[in-house]
Amino acid sequence: MAAAAGSASAGTIPVQQLRAGDHAFAGYGDDEAGRDVVAAYAWAGLANHEKVMVFAAPQLTEGEVWRRLDAPGPLLGAARDRGQLVVSSMRALIHPARGFTPRRQWQRIEEETDRALAEGYRGLRTYIDMHWVGDLDADIAVMMYRESHAEHLFTDRPYTEICAYDSRCFSPDVLAAMHRAHPCRLLPHLGALHTEHAANVVRLVGEADIATREQFTAAVREGLARSAEARRLTVDLSRVSFLSAACSVDLLRLATSAAHDLIEVRCRSAVARILRRADADHIPNLLISEVSP
Repeated sequence: MAAAAGSASAGTIPVQQLRAGDHAFAGYGDDEAGRDVVAAYAWAGLANHEKVMVFAAPQLTEGEVWRRLDAPGPLLGAARDRGQLVVSSMRALIHPARGFTPRRQWQRIEEETDRALAEGYRGLRTYIDMHWVGDLDADIAVMMYRESHAEHLFTDRPYTEICAYDSRCFSPDVLAAMHRAHPCRLLPHLGALHTEHAANVVRLVGEADIATREQFTAAVREGLARSAEARRLTVDLSRVSFLSAACSVDLLRLATSAAHDLIEVRCRSAVARILRRADADHIPNLLISEVSP
């Protein structure tokens, strides 16, 4: 049996960095939001030779779901024809059971994971739109129990899951509880940048490009200001999926002008290469620490 590699992701991450063993929360607030997230998620699974199952909102027709996945392209069409990409529903998954129970859903997901492996895929990833709760007239408390007690589906298993919640259909209390119940939370769309500040640390998640450049530089400036007394700052870019040349130059300029004794940049190898091409190694108070995916 294949196993999930490494430990599961935690905290806020971009959809591009999901991996086997991850159980992620995604939120959206209108009918168009999140389309790029599910499409990117499906494409990544196909590229990684995983089986992908999309359990879309029940009110969508199958044709509408395929259009949201950019299905007219020949690659997705081929994946559909060979059974690597499947559009289904929660009702179909738990059949012949008429009502939802966590045990039945867990059983079926485990069966589908094993089936994917038997078919020669590296694992299974699912996208589950939580509109199924209303469609099956399921009890909210039972659904919440399922979400917060599903660790066995992911531990040492090649299974990845996104649970997508429409904020118009669930109460703020339920959304907050489900946000906490999932080990990782996704950025709402591709191209977004999320910022977190802690003691002498600024953490950035997502894409730092022309659209988010101002937000990126403002976050680094704030991190430098907050850590001025300590004269040490960690800029955590390990969850940055894209760093533009302009943003890298901005970061190095800010580091050069800072009075800090040490500015450590934690990042993946692709981001490290961009920074080094911008002469990061020639800044005395800057240290690049590469981290594994």
